[in-house]
Amino acid sequence: MEPDRFSWLPEHVIDKILSYLPIREAAGTSVLSSKWNNQWYTLSRLVFDTDCVSNIAPSRDPSLFNNKFLQIVNHVLLLHYGPIIVFKMCNYNDKFTCVIPKTDIDRWIHHLIGRSIQKLVLDVWIEKDYKIPCRLFSCQSLRILKLLWCWLKPPTKFQGFKKLKSLELYRITISQHDFENLISGCNLLESLVLGNLDGVTQINIHAPNLKHLDIFDTFEDITFHKTFQLTTVYVNLSSYLNSKSNQSRLHGGSSNLLKFFDHRPHIENLSVHNYFLKYLAAGVVPVKLPTLCTDLDCLSICINFDDLKEISAALCLLRSSPNLQTLEISYLAAGVVPVKLPTLCTDLDCLSICINFDDLKEISAALCLLRSSPNLQTLEISARIDQHSVPLTPISDTYCWEETFFKPETPIQVLSVSIDNISGLQLELDFIRFLLLYSPVLEKMIVKPDVNVRPELVTGLIRFKRESRDAEVIYVQKEG
Repeated sequence: MEPDRFSWLPEHVIDKILSYLPIREAAGTSVLSSKWNNQWYTLSRLVFDTDCVSNIAPSRDPSLFNNKFLQIVNHVLLLHYGPIIVFKMCNYNDKFTCVIPKTDIDRWIHHLIGRSIQKLVLDVWIEKDYKIPCRLFSCQSLRILKLLWCWLKPPTKFQGFKKLKSLELYRITISQHDFENLISGCNLLESLVLGNLDGVTQINIHAPNLKHLDIFDTFEDITFHKTFQLTTVYVNLSSYLNSKSNQSRLHGGSSNLLKFFDHRPHIENLSVHNYFLKYLAAGVVPVKLPTLCTDLDCLSICINFDDLKEISAALCLLRSSPNLQTLEISYLAAGVVPVKLPTLCTDLDCLSICINFDDLKEISAALCLLRSSPNLQTLEISARIDQHSVPLTPISDTYCWEETFFKPETPIQVLSVSIDNISGLQLELDFIRFLLLYSPVLEKMIVKPDVNVRPELVTGLIRFKRESRDAEVIYVQKEG
């Protein structure tokens, strides 16, 4: 009989193995070895979701499924001993939601507080927002906290989570005062994610160690206090609120752009989406920021080219980012598309862009960027189909690329091009031909067509004239 190899594994290795298994499979490992018998009782990482319940279809018997889910959680916590470092719970999937009594959640949270919990993820959907029990705010062992679909009302004496480094709040109800006290009380906070907060209209952040900020919400204003370490910022403002403060900036001498970037020169990655650029453009837009964003190397920005102030704000960011390496722009084709930007992107060497080749204005916008980026080396293009655009193909007999689009005044210096998801449209082929014809130092072009591509595409690629003798066109056929 072969020796039992499992029994000789150290306990911390066994615990690590079990931590990667669903809870029901971890419990089933008791039969593998005598040493593994009830080893899952000491698991430091507990994850409960709808996959915990097996052999019961929730659509057929939702009541039985609910009861089974509650039994599993209660049973595991009852038998468990030792610290619980990670606790995650999600009571729904895309087809079913478990009904969990609020008293049960209260009891589970009370159970966790005395177990040295460091990471708590509570994604529990209830018809009425679940109010987090006050006792949770006394848990000073927390380092990571992620809450969804609940109501936060910290006790009046709450002074923050002193060890918390990561906080994520989604669809949370919380007052303006409690929100500000929560953030300012977490002195070690490094990562903050906010989405759809009810009760908060002003995003006021006091977090001296904050490095990562992610906001997708609607707010009137955003203000920082002693928050100088930010390196990654993503803001998706879902709508623009014409608040009194923004109105005063529009008619006065202050500037949202200057206020936002004041003492924040260390941002490395910045995403400005939806209406956030409109917010930044409120008030006076400087030609260049007084303190350059020398660390900014990746900028993703959404521009409405019908709004001159948004264009000015975007150009201000470009002028203020001397070391920018990667630029992603969306909504390029709105408004008048210039042949070339008034200020060239001389430091841009990598561009990733999505183009609808049924839209001539989007193609014009992409070409504008190419003409305005004399030192571009890497170009990544993803073709997309927009159901709301007016198809321009098949193209009329009078169409001529050279008469529709201007050739570049100077050669395109790109070294590597990747084009994904094309289907063989005439405008796609003409765009590829344009790149091959005006890129004298091109080394490699990778073409990844759609699954249902026309065979003429390969023939067209082979026949195209290339300005660069070293240009290699690599055709990668998708499977399907």
